Amino acid sequence: MTVPIDLPAEPGAEATARAHPNIALVKYWGKADTAQNLPATGSLSMTLDIFPTTTTVRLDGALPADRVVLNAAERTGVVADRVVRLLDEVRALAGSSIRAHVTSINTVPSAAGLASSASGFAALATAAASAYGLDLDARALSRLARRGSGSAARSIVPRFAVWHAGTDAQSFAEEVAAPDLAMVVATVDAREKSVSSRDAMKRTVLTSPFYPAWVDSTAQSLEAALAACRDGDAERLGRITETNALRMHAVIQSCDPPIRYLSPTSVALFDRAAELRADGIAAYATADAGPNVVLLCAADAAETVRDRVADLAEAVVARPGPGAMLLPASERVAG
Repeated sequence: MTVPIDLPAEPGAEATARAHPNIALVKYWGKADTAQNLPATGSLSMTLDIFPTTTTVRLDGALPADRVVLNAAERTGVVADRVVRLLDEVRALAGSSIRAHVTSINTVPSAAGLASSASGFAALATAAASAYGLDLDARALSRLARRGSGSAARSIVPRFAVWHAGTDAQSFAEEVAAPDLAMVVATVDAREKSVSSRDAMKRTVLTSPFYPAWVDSTAQSLEAALAACRDGDAERLGRITETNALRMHAVIQSCDPPIRYLSPTSVALFDRAAELRADGIAAYATADAGPNVVLLCAADAAETVRDRVADLAEAVVARPGPGAMLLPASERVAG
């Protein structure tokens, strides 16, 4: 990735950015290249207007190693390693060796299947690029965020995003038009899941006999979903969304040893979506790699859908949200 550099990175330089999670309508599950986080298929998502991550990156020439603080706790191990790897990508582009303080506040439950890594790495990529003096457009930022977490490529983009498969240069997200939709996020369990998405994805690719069929069918689903978006057909898009989610969970459950993310309450929420449709309210359920369920519906039906699922799980309404953005210095994250 060749990019212009506005200013040389200097100790003391800092930037703060905010990004929101996204929920996929057509799922990303499986990589064509693990080193570059290239997806086996494209995907389609909605960026939410809730659960933001805010991240400050401050360069410090006296630091012997990067320092990572998330939700007021210093992090080491896998979490810190992933942050450092993305910072190394930024430093390579900027021609810098200066280490950084990274402080972040994440308001979405972490590792619970609600796209916390998407908002986290989109905010990190945006703040780090600015702090190190890089001048990146949205496409280049999307490619950079993808290196930290695949789905973070989509959180760079406002509202609805398609993330393209292909080579490193081809694999970025960009905005697409879509019908007037909202999501109802039903939190079944906010605890960290026992098997991470990365590990489950690897296991699925390596052991599920149905994985090739998943790749083929998802490419077809994406084409159909994009056509539904162009046509403004919310109900067709909803049907594709629910079907694609159930196919993803089916292929995850078919790996060896099997992984089951959906709980009985998750299944009950899918059933509730069917009940809503029977009552004339077009709601369609989806779930990322976790037990929490999101219901896609027309924007003007969101509060009704939320009220109809409140007996099963705590639920909040999300509208299409903004892409990743830089914030003024007054909003820096202390730590």
